[in-house]
Amino acid sequence: MGVGSYFSWITALSVFAALFSIIYQGYLASGDLKSLTVIIQNLKTLEHQHKVQQPRVAIGYGSCSDLYVKAVDFLNFTSSLDEKLRQTTSFNVDDITSEDEFLQSFAYYFQRGAAAERFTSNKELFQKLVRLAKKHAAAEPRWALGGNAPVIGSRLAAEGATVVLGAKMSSKLKSHLRPDVQLTGSLIEDDDIHLILEYKTGDEWGPLRSPRANRYILHNDHHNPFISSLEEFETALPGFNPHLFVVSGLQMMDNYVYEAGVREGRVQKVNSQMRNQSPDTLIHFEMASFVELELLQLLLEKVVPFSDSLGMNEQELDNLQQVLQTGKISLVADSNPRVALSLDQARTVFRTLNEEYFRQRFKDPSRRMLTRLHLHTLAYQAILVVKDSKWKNTKNAAAKASLTAHRHVCASKIVNPDAAYRLLDDSFATSATPGARRIPFKEQDPVSCWDESIQIDSGRTLEVQICVAPVLICKVAKQTAGAGDNISGAGLVLQI
Repeated sequence: MGVGSYFSWITALSVFAALFSIIYQGYLASGDLKSLTVIIQNLKTLEHQHKVQQPRVAIGYGSCSDLYVKAVDFLNFTSSLDEKLRQTTSFNVDDITSEDEFLQSFAYYFQRGAAAERFTSNKELFQKLVRLAKKHAAAEPRWALGGNAPVIGSRLAAEGATVVLGAKMSSKLKSHLRPDVQLTGSLIEDDDIHLILEYKTGDEWGPLRSPRANRYILHNDHHNPFISSLEEFETALPGFNPHLFVVSGLQMMDNYVYEAGVREGRVQKVNSQMRNQSPDTLIHFEMASFVELELLQLLLEKVVPFSDSLGMNEQELDNLQQVLQTGKISLVADSNPRVALSLDQARTVFRTLNEEYFRQRFKDPSRRMLTRLHLHTLAYQAILVVKDSKWKNTKNAAAKASLTAHRHVCASKIVNPDAAYRLLDDSFATSATPGARRIPFKEQDPVSCWDESIQIDSGRTLEVQICVAPVLICKVAKQTAGAGDNISGAGLVLQI
């Protein structure tokens, strides 16, 4: 064979290999698309299997005006930042006091793809950042109704609930609130503002690269740390008789400097409001990004023991478990944890809190057993419910939470298989314990549910049901802030 013929043969083989690769990739993509379409159809069937019973929901506390910007466009990276960012492997600060601390804090969480919410006592710095954000056209600034309570309440109302909201806001911000949500707080002149820096999977900021889409929130709140809407909310509750009472927004008390006893007094009033609810009213506490140990310990004494249900993401679950087991705050966790690890953490939290409930219930009859825990992560929704408790439709709620996650992050009412991908494995272990059961994933039955017995103490076990639903992750994230609130609201509405 001549040299020319040899190279012609090599060229033909290369072209064939390239064509085969293209055809094979197309075949795989076609298979993935078909699989996602089947999963979506079956999730929707579960979502609509039970009609929402128009529950009455009371939810507090607080509100804010969210200013969204694209993080990597807003924060121009310069070579002078290189040396400062070398410190981010161990950097963390509770109260952001300077621009350098802000950039280092953002870098710390950005490179880990971890959600973060931080307070700055530096009013001048915060106002400067807000002014810059509003004028930064490349960062595409936009305003939206914010705060855990208004967002969860709006989602519940959109799903058919009757909602009473404990919040104060300006008339301008109120115009963004659903008209069917009853606002109990008085109008104020200026809203607290949250600066939300969002980023996508693979976004690059200097030498740093984000492993997943998420957001970093900076705030300088002055209304929310005092739960200023609480008293007016209290006057609206008699006669409403809610099926569900939701406590949220308490992370706004994190690292705020109070006069002696003020914060404890405000949390005690939240505690009293929870105690005053009817035994027939279910109580849900929505966790958040807490970084101050003293506040989280206060909530573990005054709020968590009086809740039937807890909602959280993977960072918040890891943080809660660490505080319960070691007494220390966990600053950051795996942003995409395995199902087995998350379920083990959920069991630990469930077991620890209920052991305390059984020890203390006769001393304080107002305490409540934890009967529901909802974990929302990038790849899956996991809901643990005590069997024969008041919570119902767990499998359907997991499906609805999953679909809501996609719709919110993609900013679309349509769940488009072309815009989604699945991270949940074809099978997963129910625990990291050797020999643990493995659950195969089924397209025709995408929400996996099973029963377990969890030992609480030496002579008591609780029978629970656990359901895990895959999240059809949005390929191009349009919004991540508020996802957890929308997901929690969607999950709750089918369970009450």
